[in-house]
Amino acid sequence: MTFWNNQRVLVTGGSGFLGSHLCRRLKEQGAQVHATSRAPKPEPDSGIRWWRTDLGDMNAFRDLLDSVKPEVIYHLAGAVGASPARELVLPTFHSLLESTVNLLTAITETGCRRLVLTGSLTEPRTGGREATPVSPYAAAKWAASGYGRMFHALYQTPVVILKPFMTYGPAQDTRKLIPSIILSLLEGKAPQLSSGQWQADWIFVDDVIDGFLAAAERPGIEGQTLDLGSGSLVSVRALVEQLVTIMRPSAQPMFGALPDRPMEPVCVADVIRSESQLGWCASTPLERGLHQTVEWYRSTLNAPNGSGGRG
Repeated sequence: MTFWNNQRVLVTGGSGFLGSHLCRRLKEQGAQVHATSRAPKPEPDSGIRWWRTDLGDMNAFRDLLDSVKPEVIYHLAGAVGASPARELVLPTFHSLLESTVNLLTAITETGCRRLVLTGSLTEPRTGGREATPVSPYAAAKWAASGYGRMFHALYQTPVVILKPFMTYGPAQDTRKLIPSIILSLLEGKAPQLSSGQWQADWIFVDDVIDGFLAAAERPGIEGQTLDLGSGSLVSVRALVEQLVTIMRPSAQPMFGALPDRPMEPVCVADVIRSESQLGWCASTPLERGLHQTVEWYRSTLNAPNGSGGRG
């Protein structure tokens, strides 16, 4: 019998990239998985109970919690995107910050064993100068994490905040960097890129899910904000060159075809603290993770009636 056997777990945003991987792993571990989605989800043979609800509606949120009575909650729902566009201010506020405050309020009223919030590597880090978010998404995530820490400090809400770094792997949105490059190369097209000098801490999705499971299993870490990353930086150019070595494509990437994104933060995960608090560390080398990701997109693209294109 595992820790997760028959645990009632609620995953908000269960149909997203991280959410879908997490739901599958939880089901494999024997949990009773409930998940929210903005669109109707079929349930045959999935073993997952899907719910459609407006996370910005407090009464709907309370009704959901009353129906599910979850012991563990993972909050992954919300708009994703690093664009600084002004029109994203209100959507990110409602989908990321308002939904998180609603969840924290409702859980503090009803109780659960552990609530895991998903932070972001784009959140400003405090230092010698005044921290400023670089996008509406970063600002909303930063504020949501602050509310999570406040709820724990003031009301003892059992919150743990995880900050996944540059996560990649099978079934990621094809508009994201790695899948878009893979699909371009598989289709014989030259992907257009910036200079490729920007560096990031890349981490394979399976390792991130291991961290999410550990965050619910590990006792005594409430109130903590912990990074999920590899602890090392790799430039976009070096990563793309690894993909080219793996795939041996006919087309070659075009570096410098696009401008570099201004104010792009460069940060590396604090893996020492995460290992100490979570008993977790990333175990998938970048090359192996990229191999697995390439093979997934290749098999999807080649599958009959597959959907490996840019939908």
